[in-house]
Amino acid sequence: MTPSPNVNGKLAPAQSGDVDVLASIQPIRVVAIGGGTGLSTLLRGLRRHVIAPGQTGAAGGSIADLAAVVTVTDDGGSSGRLRTGFNMLPPGDLRNCMVALSEEEALLVRLFNHRFVGGEALKGHNFGNLFLAALTEITGDFALAVQLASKILATRGRIYPATTANTTLVAEMEDGSFVRGETNITASKQHIVELTLDPPGPAPLPETTVAIQKADLITVGPGSLYTSLITNLLVEGIPAALADARGLRVFVCNLMTQANESLGLTAAEHIEKIYDHTRAPIFDCALVNTAPFSQETLARYKAEGAAPIVADVERIQALGVRCITGDFASEENVVRHATDRVAEALLSLRRADVPQPA
Repeated sequence: MTPSPNVNGKLAPAQSGDVDVLASIQPIRVVAIGGGTGLSTLLRGLRRHVIAPGQTGAAGGSIADLAAVVTVTDDGGSSGRLRTGFNMLPPGDLRNCMVALSEEEALLVRLFNHRFVGGEALKGHNFGNLFLAALTEITGDFALAVQLASKILATRGRIYPATTANTTLVAEMEDGSFVRGETNITASKQHIVELTLDPPGPAPLPETTVAIQKADLITVGPGSLYTSLITNLLVEGIPAALADARGLRVFVCNLMTQANESLGLTAAEHIEKIYDHTRAPIFDCALVNTAPFSQETLARYKAEGAAPIVADVERIQALGVRCITGDFASEENVVRHATDRVAEALLSLRRADVPQPA
Protein backbone atom coordinates (compact mmCIF):
# COMPACT_ATOMS: atom_id res chain seq x y z
CA MET A 1 0.00 0.00 0.00
CA THR A 2 1.00 3.60 -0.46
CA PRO A 3 2.34 5.31 2.68
CA SER A 4 0.48 8.28 4.14
CA PRO A 5 2.09 11.41 5.63
CA ASN A 6 1.69 11.65 9.40
CA VAL A 7 1.65 14.71 11.62
CA ASN A 8 5.42 14.87 12.22
CA GLY A 9 6.24 15.00 8.53
CA LYS A 10 7.50 11.44 8.17
CA LEU A 11 5.79 8.78 6.11
CA ALA A 12 3.76 6.21 8.01
CA PRO A 13 2.41 2.91 6.62
CA ALA A 14 -0.96 3.12 4.93
CA GLN A 15 -4.00 2.24 6.99
CA SER A 16 -6.46 -0.50 6.07
CA GLY A 17 -9.07 1.99 4.92
CA ASP A 18 -6.73 3.83 2.55
CA VAL A 19 -7.67 1.69 -0.46
CA ASP A 20 -11.31 2.79 -0.24
CA VAL A 21 -10.15 6.41 0.09
CA LEU A 22 -7.93 6.11 -2.99
CA ALA A 23 -10.81 4.82 -5.06
CA SER A 24 -12.83 7.93 -4.24
CA ILE A 25 -10.09 10.41 -5.23
CA GLN A 26 -10.20 11.97 -8.66
CA PRO A 27 -7.10 11.47 -10.83
CA ILE A 28 -4.79 14.47 -10.75
CA ARG A 29 -2.62 16.60 -13.05
CA VAL A 30 1.12 16.57 -12.33
CA VAL A 31 3.93 18.81 -13.59
CA ALA A 32 7.57 17.81 -12.98
CA ILE A 33 10.27 20.46 -13.52
CA GLY A 34 13.98 19.77 -13.80
CA GLY A 35 16.59 18.15 -15.98
CA GLY A 36 19.43 15.68 -16.10
CA THR A 37 19.27 12.23 -14.56
CA GLY A 38 17.21 13.45 -11.61
CA LEU A 39 14.12 14.34 -13.62
CA SER A 40 14.15 11.19 -15.75
CA THR A 41 14.51 9.09 -12.58
CA LEU A 42 11.47 10.77 -11.03
CA LEU A 43 9.44 10.37 -14.22
CA ARG A 44 10.01 6.61 -14.25
CA GLY A 45 8.25 6.38 -10.91
CA LEU A 46 5.41 8.73 -11.80
CA ARG A 47 4.80 6.99 -15.15
CA ARG A 48 3.54 3.87 -13.37
CA HIS A 49 0.69 5.90 -11.87
CA VAL A 50 -0.50 7.47 -15.13
CA ILE A 51 -3.89 6.27 -16.33
CA ALA A 52 -3.40 4.15 -19.45
CA PRO A 53 -5.48 4.76 -22.57
CA GLY A 54 -8.86 3.09 -22.19
CA GLN A 55 -8.65 2.96 -18.40
CA THR A 56 -10.46 5.21 -15.94
CA GLY A 57 -10.34 6.04 -12.25
CA ALA A 58 -8.15 4.59 -9.53
CA ALA A 59 -8.09 1.18 -11.21
CA GLY A 60 -6.07 2.64 -14.07
CA GLY A 61 -3.85 4.93 -12.01
CA SER A 62 -3.97 8.17 -10.05
CA ILE A 63 -2.44 10.60 -12.58
CA ALA A 64 -4.71 11.82 -15.38
CA ASP A 65 -2.09 14.09 -16.97
CA LEU A 66 1.69 14.22 -16.53
CA ALA A 67 3.85 16.99 -18.01
CA ALA A 68 7.62 17.38 -17.76
CA VAL A 69 9.29 20.79 -18.11
CA VAL A 70 12.91 20.23 -19.09
CA THR A 71 16.00 22.43 -19.08
CA VAL A 72 17.61 23.17 -22.47
CA THR A 73 20.97 24.76 -21.67
CA ASP A 74 23.30 21.77 -22.07
CA ASP A 75 26.27 22.53 -24.31
CA GLY A 76 28.41 19.43 -23.89
CA GLY A 77 28.68 15.98 -25.47
CA SER A 78 26.38 14.92 -28.28
CA SER A 79 23.82 17.59 -27.37
CA GLY A 80 26.44 20.33 -27.52
CA ARG A 81 27.73 19.19 -30.90
CA LEU A 82 24.22 19.14 -32.36
CA ARG A 83 23.46 22.51 -30.80
CA THR A 84 26.47 24.02 -32.53
CA GLY A 85 26.24 22.15 -35.83
CA PHE A 86 22.48 22.46 -36.38
CA ASN A 87 21.74 25.66 -34.44
CA MET A 88 19.13 23.76 -32.44
CA LEU A 89 18.34 23.31 -28.77
CA PRO A 90 20.19 20.51 -26.94
CA PRO A 91 18.09 17.33 -27.10
CA GLY A 92 19.77 15.11 -24.49
CA ASP A 93 17.71 15.81 -21.36
CA LEU A 94 14.47 15.76 -23.34
CA ARG A 95 15.42 12.42 -24.91
CA ASN A 96 16.11 10.94 -21.46
CA CYS A 97 12.66 12.06 -20.31
CA MET A 98 11.00 10.52 -23.38
CA VAL A 99 12.67 7.19 -22.67
CA ALA A 100 11.69 7.40 -18.99
CA LEU A 101 8.03 7.93 -19.93
CA SER A 102 7.99 5.45 -22.81
CA GLU A 103 5.58 2.52 -22.94
CA GLU A 104 7.06 1.24 -26.19
CA GLU A 105 8.92 -1.98 -26.87
CA ALA A 106 12.30 -2.39 -25.20
CA LEU A 107 14.12 -2.48 -28.56
CA LEU A 108 12.85 0.97 -29.55
CA VAL A 109 13.87 2.39 -26.17
CA ARG A 110 17.33 0.83 -26.59
CA LEU A 111 17.54 2.36 -30.06
CA PHE A 112 16.78 5.86 -28.75
CA ASN A 113 19.40 5.37 -26.03
CA HIS A 114 22.04 3.91 -28.34
CA ARG A 115 25.32 5.83 -28.45
CA PHE A 116 27.58 5.28 -31.45
CA VAL A 117 31.09 4.04 -30.62
CA GLY A 118 32.51 4.03 -34.15
CA GLY A 119 32.69 6.34 -37.14
CA GLU A 120 34.46 9.67 -36.93
CA ALA A 121 31.32 11.73 -37.53
CA LEU A 122 28.92 9.62 -35.46
CA LYS A 123 31.14 8.58 -32.55
CA GLY A 124 29.74 9.83 -29.25
CA HIS A 125 26.39 10.79 -30.74
CA ASN A 126 23.20 9.33 -29.37
CA PHE A 127 20.65 7.98 -31.88
CA GLY A 128 17.75 9.66 -30.09
CA ASN A 129 19.53 13.00 -30.29
CA LEU A 130 20.10 12.55 -34.02
CA PHE A 131 16.47 11.54 -34.48
CA LEU A 132 15.33 14.76 -32.79
CA ALA A 133 17.76 16.76 -34.93
CA ALA A 134 16.25 15.18 -38.07
CA LEU A 135 12.70 15.91 -36.94
CA THR A 136 13.66 19.49 -36.12
CA GLU A 137 15.06 19.98 -39.62
CA ILE A 138 11.94 18.44 -41.19
CA THR A 139 9.41 20.42 -39.14
CA GLY A 140 11.43 23.57 -38.49
CA ASP A 141 10.09 23.47 -34.92
CA PHE A 142 12.05 21.91 -32.04
CA ALA A 143 9.06 21.75 -29.68
CA LEU A 144 6.99 20.00 -32.37
CA ALA A 145 9.87 17.56 -32.98
CA VAL A 146 9.81 16.66 -29.29
CA GLN A 147 6.07 16.02 -29.40
CA LEU A 148 6.35 13.84 -32.53
CA ALA A 149 9.18 11.79 -31.05
CA SER A 150 7.14 11.37 -27.86
CA LYS A 151 4.29 9.90 -29.92
CA ILE A 152 6.64 7.41 -31.55
CA LEU A 153 7.81 6.27 -28.12
CA ALA A 154 4.21 6.22 -26.82
CA THR A 155 5.13 8.28 -23.78
CA ARG A 156 2.81 8.38 -20.78
CA GLY A 157 3.03 12.14 -20.52
CA ARG A 158 3.87 15.37 -22.32
CA ILE A 159 7.36 16.82 -22.53
CA TYR A 160 8.08 20.53 -22.93
CA PRO A 161 11.40 22.33 -23.25
CA ALA A 162 11.47 25.11 -20.64
CA THR A 163 11.93 27.55 -23.53
CA THR A 164 12.58 27.34 -27.25
CA ALA A 165 14.94 30.33 -27.11
CA ASN A 166 18.62 29.59 -27.66
CA THR A 167 20.11 30.86 -24.41
CA THR A 168 23.45 30.48 -22.66
CA LEU A 169 23.98 30.03 -18.93
CA VAL A 170 26.16 32.66 -17.25
CA ALA A 171 27.35 32.21 -13.67
CA GLU A 172 28.82 34.82 -11.38
CA MET A 173 31.36 33.09 -9.14
CA GLU A 174 32.38 33.84 -5.58
CA ASP A 175 35.61 35.52 -6.75
CA GLY A 176 33.63 37.97 -8.90
CA SER A 177 34.44 36.28 -12.20
CA PHE A 178 31.83 35.26 -14.78
CA VAL A 179 31.74 31.87 -16.50
CA ARG A 180 29.70 31.22 -19.65
CA GLY A 181 28.22 27.90 -20.71
CA GLU A 182 26.96 24.95 -18.70
CA THR A 183 30.04 22.79 -19.34
CA ASN A 184 32.43 25.53 -18.22
CA ILE A 185 30.29 26.31 -15.16
CA THR A 186 30.24 22.66 -14.12
CA ALA A 187 34.02 22.41 -14.56
CA SER A 188 34.77 25.57 -12.58
CA LYS A 189 36.32 25.23 -9.13
CA GLN A 190 34.53 28.34 -7.83
CA HIS A 191 31.20 28.39 -6.02
CA ILE A 192 28.27 29.94 -7.91
CA VAL A 193 26.82 33.15 -6.49
CA GLU A 194 24.19 33.91 -9.12
CA LEU A 195 23.00 32.32 -12.35
CA THR A 196 21.55 34.22 -15.31
CA LEU A 197 20.60 33.55 -18.91
CA ASP A 198 21.95 35.37 -21.95
CA PRO A 199 19.84 36.78 -23.47
CA PRO A 200 17.80 37.21 -20.28
CA GLY A 201 14.10 36.51 -19.79
CA PRO A 202 13.41 33.99 -22.56
CA ALA A 203 9.74 33.19 -23.07
CA PRO A 204 8.32 29.82 -22.02
CA LEU A 205 6.07 27.68 -24.16
CA PRO A 206 2.46 28.78 -23.49
CA GLU A 207 1.65 25.13 -22.77
CA THR A 208 4.11 25.16 -19.87
CA THR A 209 2.50 27.96 -17.87
CA VAL A 210 -0.98 26.57 -18.60
CA ALA A 211 0.11 23.15 -17.32
CA ILE A 212 1.47 24.73 -14.12
CA GLN A 213 -1.75 26.69 -13.60
CA LYS A 214 -3.90 23.56 -13.97
CA ALA A 215 -1.66 21.18 -12.01
CA ASP A 216 -2.71 19.60 -8.73
CA LEU A 217 0.87 18.59 -7.93
CA ILE A 218 4.08 20.33 -9.07
CA THR A 219 7.58 19.05 -8.39
CA VAL A 220 10.94 20.78 -8.76
CA GLY A 221 13.91 18.41 -8.57
CA PRO A 222 15.84 16.31 -8.08
CA GLY A 223 18.72 17.53 -10.22
CA SER A 224 21.81 19.72 -10.21
CA LEU A 225 20.84 22.79 -8.21
CA TYR A 226 21.90 25.42 -10.73
CA THR A 227 22.26 23.73 -14.12
CA SER A 228 19.15 21.50 -13.91
CA LEU A 229 16.76 23.31 -11.55
CA ILE A 230 17.44 27.04 -11.28
CA THR A 231 18.00 27.34 -15.04
CA ASN A 232 14.30 26.47 -15.59
CA LEU A 233 13.31 29.12 -13.07
CA LEU A 234 15.10 31.87 -15.03
CA VAL A 235 12.61 31.52 -17.87
CA GLU A 236 10.19 34.46 -17.90
CA GLY A 237 6.82 33.60 -16.39
CA ILE A 238 7.69 30.26 -14.78
CA PRO A 239 8.50 31.64 -11.27
CA ALA A 240 5.30 33.72 -11.31
CA ALA A 241 3.26 30.72 -12.45
CA LEU A 242 4.72 28.67 -9.59
CA ALA A 243 4.13 31.44 -7.04
CA ASP A 244 0.46 31.66 -8.09
CA ALA A 245 -0.12 27.94 -8.64
CA ARG A 246 -3.11 26.33 -6.92
CA GLY A 247 -1.47 22.89 -6.82
CA LEU A 248 0.76 21.45 -4.12
CA ARG A 249 4.33 22.55 -4.84
CA VAL A 250 7.06 20.12 -3.71
CA PHE A 251 10.82 20.44 -3.75
CA VAL A 252 12.43 17.01 -4.17
CA CYS A 253 15.84 17.44 -2.60
CA ASN A 254 18.99 15.82 -3.97
CA LEU A 255 20.61 13.00 -2.02
CA MET A 256 24.23 14.14 -2.23
CA THR A 257 26.03 17.44 -2.56
CA GLN A 258 27.57 18.12 -5.95
CA ALA A 259 30.93 19.61 -6.85
CA ASN A 260 30.79 23.26 -7.96
CA GLU A 261 27.02 23.48 -7.45
CA SER A 262 26.05 22.52 -3.92
CA LEU A 263 29.09 21.46 -1.88
CA GLY A 264 28.40 22.11 1.79
CA LEU A 265 24.80 23.21 1.21
CA THR A 266 22.07 21.82 3.47
CA ALA A 267 18.57 21.00 2.24
CA ALA A 268 17.27 24.36 3.48
CA GLU A 269 20.12 26.19 1.77
CA HIS A 270 19.12 24.54 -1.53
CA ILE A 271 15.69 26.10 -1.13
CA GLU A 272 17.19 29.45 -0.15
CA LYS A 273 19.40 29.48 -3.27
CA ILE A 274 16.33 28.79 -5.41
CA TYR A 275 14.39 31.58 -3.68
CA ASP A 276 17.33 33.95 -4.33
CA HIS A 277 16.62 33.46 -8.04
CA THR A 278 12.80 33.25 -8.04
CA ARG A 279 12.47 36.26 -5.70
CA ALA A 280 9.39 34.58 -4.24
CA PRO A 281 8.54 31.47 -2.20
CA ILE A 282 7.42 28.67 -4.53
CA PHE A 283 7.31 25.56 -2.30
CA ASP A 284 4.73 24.14 0.09
CA CYS A 285 6.67 20.97 0.95
CA ALA A 286 10.15 19.51 0.68
CA LEU A 287 10.88 15.79 0.33
CA VAL A 288 14.24 15.08 2.00
CA ASN A 289 16.04 11.77 2.45
CA THR A 290 17.17 10.95 6.00
CA ALA A 291 18.04 7.26 5.53
CA PRO A 292 21.72 6.50 6.21
CA PHE A 293 24.12 5.32 3.50
CA SER A 294 26.61 2.47 3.70
CA GLN A 295 30.18 3.22 4.72
CA GLU A 296 31.34 2.11 1.26
CA THR A 297 29.05 4.65 -0.42
CA LEU A 298 30.08 7.43 1.96
CA ALA A 299 33.77 6.73 1.33
CA ARG A 300 33.28 6.70 -2.45
CA TYR A 301 31.50 10.07 -2.45
CA LYS A 302 33.88 11.56 0.09
CA ALA A 303 36.72 10.87 -2.34
CA GLU A 304 34.90 13.16 -4.76
CA GLY A 305 34.34 15.80 -2.09
CA ALA A 306 30.62 15.02 -1.85
CA ALA A 307 28.48 14.01 1.13
CA PRO A 308 24.82 13.35 2.00
CA ILE A 309 22.75 16.53 2.11
CA VAL A 310 21.89 17.49 5.67
CA ALA A 311 18.17 17.51 6.43
CA ASP A 312 17.95 20.66 8.56
CA VAL A 313 14.23 20.26 9.16
CA GLU A 314 13.70 23.22 11.49
CA ARG A 315 15.40 25.63 9.09
CA ILE A 316 13.25 24.30 6.23
CA GLN A 317 10.08 24.77 8.25
CA ALA A 318 11.21 28.29 9.21
CA LEU A 319 10.98 29.06 5.48
CA GLY A 320 7.29 28.13 5.60
CA VAL A 321 7.96 24.79 3.91
CA ARG A 322 6.72 21.53 5.40
CA CYS A 323 9.55 18.99 5.50
CA ILE A 324 8.77 15.36 4.70
CA THR A 325 11.58 13.01 5.69
CA GLY A 326 12.03 9.34 4.91
CA ASP A 327 13.99 6.69 3.04
CA PHE A 328 14.01 7.89 -0.57
CA ALA A 329 17.41 6.58 -1.71
CA SER A 330 18.61 3.59 -3.70
CA GLU A 331 22.25 2.55 -3.35
CA GLU A 332 23.87 0.95 -6.37
CA ASN A 333 27.01 1.98 -8.25
CA VAL A 334 25.63 5.51 -8.11
CA VAL A 335 23.20 6.79 -5.50
CA ARG A 336 19.81 7.52 -7.06
CA HIS A 337 16.34 8.28 -5.78
CA ALA A 338 14.18 5.20 -5.30
CA THR A 339 11.69 5.97 -8.05
CA ASP A 340 8.70 4.07 -6.69
CA ARG A 341 9.05 5.28 -3.10
CA VAL A 342 9.45 8.90 -4.17
CA ALA A 343 6.45 8.74 -6.52
CA GLU A 344 4.27 7.12 -3.86
CA ALA A 345 5.35 9.70 -1.28
CA LEU A 346 4.51 12.57 -3.63
CA LEU A 347 1.08 11.18 -4.47
CA SER A 348 0.45 10.48 -0.81
CA LEU A 349 1.23 14.11 -0.01
CA ARG A 350 -1.25 15.25 -2.61
CA ARG A 351 -3.95 12.94 -1.26
CA ALA A 352 -3.37 14.25 2.26
CA ASP A 353 -3.73 17.79 0.93
CA VAL A 354 -7.23 17.10 -0.47
CA PRO A 355 -10.24 17.11 1.89
CA GLN A 356 -11.63 13.60 1.94
CA PRO A 357 -15.34 12.70 1.77
CA ALA A 358 -16.99 11.91 5.09
